Amino acid sequence: MADCNKPSNLNSIDLSSPDIPTSVSLLKQACMESGFFYVTNHGISEEFMDHVFTQSKNFFDLPLEEKMRLLRNEKHRGYTPVLDELLDPANQIQGDHKEGFYIGIELPEDDPEAQRTFYGPNLWPDSDILPGWRQTMEKYHQQALEVVRKIARLIALALDLDANFFEQPEMLGKPIAVLRLLHYPGQVSELAKGIYGAGAHSDYGLITLLATDSVSGLQICKAKDAKPRAWEDVEPLKGAFVVNLGDMLERWSNGIFRSTLHRVLGNGQERYSIPYFVEPSHDCVVECLPTCQSRENPPKFPRVKCETYLLQRYQDTHADLSAYNKA
Repeated sequence: MADCNKPSNLNSIDLSSPDIPTSVSLLKQACMESGFFYVTNHGISEEFMDHVFTQSKNFFDLPLEEKMRLLRNEKHRGYTPVLDELLDPANQIQGDHKEGFYIGIELPEDDPEAQRTFYGPNLWPDSDILPGWRQTMEKYHQQALEVVRKIARLIALALDLDANFFEQPEMLGKPIAVLRLLHYPGQVSELAKGIYGAGAHSDYGLITLLATDSVSGLQICKAKDAKPRAWEDVEPLKGAFVVNLGDMLERWSNGIFRSTLHRVLGNGQERYSIPYFVEPSHDCVVECLPTCQSRENPPKFPRVKCETYLLQRYQDTHADLSAYNKA
């Protein structure tokens, strides 16, 4: 494994720009080369983002006993303790040195759709303990989805599709959208000992919108099959989101667009980040797009149902909940 890292020069896309062809061109280049890019002028104020991060820190500052009352449930809502997630078992001797909190699309239990695997009510801290916390996170969840819709329009154009392609009901019309608050407590990563902030992985779905604080740690590997792997640092850019593509978009695009390996290395500083994972609806069948295949370039991936694929990936990477019951 090569770990002499260099900074990654990612394209930056201005979501307020009226020059759509240039934005599409920059995005297409980024999607083909690395699957990572920045977006600026996205419409969410820095003041509100600072407030979201403050509220995230307020939650993780609670005693562990209080956080464990909201332990992740079978619908993947709630708290995930340090070491709960193991993303790279080939190189990690234990789980990731991070703790998290999952927030999905809120649906009451009596809604028929609440029976779906990734829908239903969220778990929320008591408002007496963290006043205004739920309202902040619900507002951010809604605003982040609007940013993703803007990005999805550019991605559709970059794939020679109609700009509204991803707005279809079976795609972002009824998305699985999951906000995840993350806290890296400051454990120094020791690669020789298999200790990572977050092990190397690619994201599962369509698009991930990542907000970070000012602490470095995120790295990408553009050539996952290279030996040794070369890792590049993705530095925080104030006021911008880091965007990366997930496995489903790589499958849709027949490998033209990249779902890139990434990881987080701890350097002794606490770090907070907030990824927002957006996937299509439960029933969406992901298969090669017509614009991404030809006789010379037939589909590389089999068709897969979104719900089935996501569920398997979550089960593969998270601790069995029964382990906590025994504990």
